Amino acid sequence: MKPIYFLSDAHLGSLALQHTRQRERRLVRFLDEIKEKAGAVYLLGDMFDFWFEYRAAVPKGYTRFLGKLSELTDRGVEVHFFTGNHDIWCKDYLTTECGVIVHYQPVTLSLADKTFFIGHGDGLRDNSRGFRFIRAVFHNRFCQWLFRWIHPDLGIAFGLRWARQSRLSHATCQPNGRVAEPPYMGEDKEPLVLFAKDYLRSHPDVNYFLFGHRHIELDLMLSHQCRMVILGDWISQFTYAVFDGEHFYMENYIEGETEV
Repeated sequence: MKPIYFLSDAHLGSLALQHTRQRERRLVRFLDEIKEKAGAVYLLGDMFDFWFEYRAAVPKGYTRFLGKLSELTDRGVEVHFFTGNHDIWCKDYLTTECGVIVHYQPVTLSLADKTFFIGHGDGLRDNSRGFRFIRAVFHNRFCQWLFRWIHPDLGIAFGLRWARQSRLSHATCQPNGRVAEPPYMGEDKEPLVLFAKDYLRSHPDVNYFLFGHRHIELDLMLSHQCRMVILGDWISQFTYAVFDGEHFYMENYIEGETEV
């Protein structure tokens, strides 16, 4: 089988991050390098920092990224897009215009006789009341309908500012100006690890859990036949995973140095 690629969390368009256009170009170059060999590409959420589809409008920009997704699907490469907590509001644009398969919930699927549990990861064992309240509001169809009545110029600007404030409130600013995500909390506290362990007890056939969301690179054995992976991000780490039907491994994309 052709290799399958997994990546997440580019947060394109973020007002809290530097060099958004350069990061988009880097992502596009990576996708261009794998287009000949990839059987499928799985994007595990938060590829955009804010995405809301109005009936006749979508956020402007991202033309390089969207064009490359269209090229991949035109070539017969399956592209799967999982909505994250920043791009919940995808409707049919990515499907009709780019040929992308959109997933709104985690999925379990079989790839080369291996069972994968794949999702963005937000809301899984995160018991924070504030986060769960906001998530419930964002997923509420009536609230989405109300937001759609706001003019796109106002609604999209508000969404990008909200996303910026959310990132800055949950992260720390380093001396070099970069925004650092909260570090790994350990097996006994990390919500996604706790979720995977609980889920594995009732679904022992799962071989791989794959998540984004946390912006950390984690490769953890949960049992002798089950691995859990958090994919890092495409902000500063530029990490991705590859499954070739037999082997599963993590890589960092370094332009001109990493063979993908």
